[in-house]
Amino acid sequence: MSSGTAASDGAGQRQLVPFAALSASYFAHIGFFNPYLPLWLQHLGLPLLTISLLTSVQSFTRVFAPYAWGALSDRTGERVRLLRYSAGAALLASAGLWWGQGGAGWLAFVLLVLFLHTSSMMSLTEAAMAHLVAGDWGRYGRMRLWGSAGFLVTVFVAGAWFDRFGMGHFPGWAGFSLLLVLAATLRLPDVRETPAHHAAAHEPVGPVLRQPAVRWFLAALLCHVMAHFSIYAFLSLYLDSIGYGKGLIGLLWALSVVMEIGWFFLQGRVIGALPLTRWLALCGVAMVARMLLTGWAGDVLLAIVIAQFLHAFTFGAHHAASIALVSQYFPGRLRGRGQALFTVTGYGVGGMVGVLGGGAIASRWGFEAMFGAATVLALLGTACAWRVQRFGNPAR
Repeated sequence: MSSGTAASDGAGQRQLVPFAALSASYFAHIGFFNPYLPLWLQHLGLPLLTISLLTSVQSFTRVFAPYAWGALSDRTGERVRLLRYSAGAALLASAGLWWGQGGAGWLAFVLLVLFLHTSSMMSLTEAAMAHLVAGDWGRYGRMRLWGSAGFLVTVFVAGAWFDRFGMGHFPGWAGFSLLLVLAATLRLPDVRETPAHHAAAHEPVGPVLRQPAVRWFLAALLCHVMAHFSIYAFLSLYLDSIGYGKGLIGLLWALSVVMEIGWFFLQGRVIGALPLTRWLALCGVAMVARMLLTGWAGDVLLAIVIAQFLHAFTFGAHHAASIALVSQYFPGRLRGRGQALFTVTGYGVGGMVGVLGGGAIASRWGFEAMFGAATVLALLGTACAWRVQRFGNPAR
């Protein structure tokens, strides 16, 4: 290796360290907020249907906000500055959680403002990291591992904290975790992608979306993540309802993240063993098994443990394969909008329908019926993933 290449690699590594810190702090925030938001809302005395409506606000913002932020970042190249603004605005909005007794309407407003800004951060960060790793998905996995580690710490520590002291400190956890996110964004290098000429900056995304492989990929993503929201939004409430303590719930969440960390650690060595589209289908099969185990053997601790082990595939491998496919399907100046479409389709539309539909089903027929519906969605997602394989890579 020449000295110039070594120096370039060293500079690249130094640029990636702050992104690893941002990933760790952002997912540390998510690690306590998403699992324990439903339990905090339950602590406030809200019924299950209202809880599902309030938790769906995050997915609602992901229907439109990430694409708007992604288009703005593609136009300006200022992904880092947008990340800093989003973190600061989210921190200010989180102060409104201290007045949680103001009612469902007030909480809906606070969560809307909060999620409008945090919903942009995943797609902006993924786009910026994808630009820096330049297709080295092993290096991406090592960076993303820090996000999983941050999630693991807070989901475990917060579970133990809430088990001992109750859910009343939830707003304080929100503010502190978002302060860490803001601090991490301030340490990011001022990376600005070179502005393209006017025509390139407005390169249309329509021709990519008309490719069959891309359409089937987005359909598989929609079904897979929609099914996964039965875990994201309702696992804590479900386990609490059948007698699991908050500390054990935190441990079970932590176990799933340990599996996720294991995947990201090994990702560079194993992801090349199969085509990306084959990984997508394999993850769909794992999702079917996870929904069945969780919904119909939830009172058996071993079954729940095995289901949480499958998180390495249902999230870790699925996320890695999806991000890599998005980078292939949406290259260059389409990257920001491509990452935003990933978020909008899966965590926006899929999340909103998954949370609202799951809440409605669980309210009327119980959590077991909800996991049954999620199993059907997982089967549909797997079928769509097999269709992606037929068309292979997108046309250039």
